[in-house]
Amino acid sequence: MTKQFKEDVERGLSSNPKFLSSRYFYDKIGDALFVEIMKMPEYYLTNSELEIFKNQKKGITDALKLSRDTYFELIELGPGDGLKTKELLHYLVKENFQFDYFPVDISQHALANLKATLEFELPEISVHPMQGDYFSFLETIQHSSHPKVVLFLGSNLGNLLDHEAHHFLNKLGASLHTNDKIFLGLDLLKSTEIVLPAYNDPKGITAAFNLNLLTRINKELGGNFKKEFFEHVPEYDHQEGIAKSYLRSVKAQTVTIDSLQKSYEFEEGERIHTEISRKYNNHILEKILMETNFEITTRLTDSKTYFADYILNKK
Repeated sequence: MTKQFKEDVERGLSSNPKFLSSRYFYDKIGDALFVEIMKMPEYYLTNSELEIFKNQKKGITDALKLSRDTYFELIELGPGDGLKTKELLHYLVKENFQFDYFPVDISQHALANLKATLEFELPEISVHPMQGDYFSFLETIQHSSHPKVVLFLGSNLGNLLDHEAHHFLNKLGASLHTNDKIFLGLDLLKSTEIVLPAYNDPKGITAAFNLNLLTRINKELGGNFKKEFFEHVPEYDHQEGIAKSYLRSVKAQTVTIDSLQKSYEFEEGERIHTEISRKYNNHILEKILMETNFEITTRLTDSKTYFADYILNKK
């Protein structure tokens, strides 16, 4: 991880404009901050998708065409604390479905916490946590003949540009078999008044989450970023449908990263792009799915139609 982290930081800070990958938000501190973000009243994404999981469990299992007589593998990419997934897991156990659960995450800390809570809350479930890259894990089970359901929740796909999302789903499909399913959570297009506060809460939790990326560079790569000289700047354009987050330098400054043996100049007002969050509708998703082996079979939404869980079937 450190080698890849170094390479990605060097590439991002050497670019014009500068950028850092959002995948590095999630260390121990970042994990805890994101749990706090999910509890914020402004961060509607979690509660909207949680409502779907709480109120439509039977609809979910019916749409996935799960049979109590057929074992399947339930794979989750980036489960975090498993808040929403536990709703489904409780239902699957109660209804006597046969499955194993494979949470896959870049954060070992998040996986350890999830496994511990599941061992306490749902000891009946066989849990196989896998730390690392999603596709490395999928390659290891590619030859398994068991039916697979892949959960990719929280609109995590929205952290990718549309062409990147297309590539991601194509690559994911290469590891799956005909009639395997993806349960894909996506944030829907909405007004700026609803979307922007989710990325700019008044308590500053989202700002702390974004700025923690600089702390991580300092700690792991020997950087000397001073967080007080950067500020969190979110943007959202309803027409474009993409929320963006930046870290903006509040003064002209030089930052040195010892492990890279490099220094980086920042002008006053210069920004580091750290994250995007794409918002979707049916048309946008269908365009992304063109020339993939997936078709949309079901769309489940919350009561406000803020969020949708799509079921994609591998053709």
